[in-house]
Amino acid sequence: MLQYNGVVNEKNTLRDKMEKNLTDYLAGKCLISTPALEDENFTRSVIYLCSHSKDGAVGFVVNKRIKEFSFNDLAVPLHINIPYHSTPISLYLGGPLDKVRGFVLHSMDYLRGDTIAPGGGIAISSSVDILTDIAFGVGPRENLIALGYANWAPQQLEKEIINNFWLVAPASPELIFRTKDEDKWEKALETLGIDPLHLSSSCGRA
Repeated sequence: MLQYNGVVNEKNTLRDKMEKNLTDYLAGKCLISTPALEDENFTRSVIYLCSHSKDGAVGFVVNKRIKEFSFNDLAVPLHINIPYHSTPISLYLGGPLDKVRGFVLHSMDYLRGDTIAPGGGIAISSSVDILTDIAFGVGPRENLIALGYANWAPQQLEKEIINNFWLVAPASPELIFRTKDEDKWEKALETLGIDPLHLSSSCGRA
């Protein structure tokens, strides 16, 4: 079972890196995996990219829901009391790295001291307060809780894009929060005018 030691109320290099690179070109965009990418962690993945610079990149997968670990499991070690008749809250596998860390991607109506806004109408917060507010229905109007993240070393993402592993698409609340998880990959491709069937049959390594 996953455990959550969180980045909440904690200064850490990951968040510092994200804040430092908010103005970089691909921050606030989405990455769409292609069939050329053979890493099973990212098959048919859509990733919200929160930072990208000469120092590397950080992002969160937004279409891989966690089935074996619930928000209730997350709330217990954080001492969050869940309302008795609360609506079930999903958790997502944000990436293969550091799965004990969590972030909340959310709508822009909830802005607090630790919130950052990389772009595309998406904000990111990481405090216990936002989790408590979500549990009690007073948090951001739309949200996605991600455990773990994806990370690229300097120039790694650029090389992967050149090798046709990723396509770059606009991010939007419609795609990240309102589209069914199983449809996000195809919907993201549609924003680029790409037919998923055509991509699957023709995409290869550069």
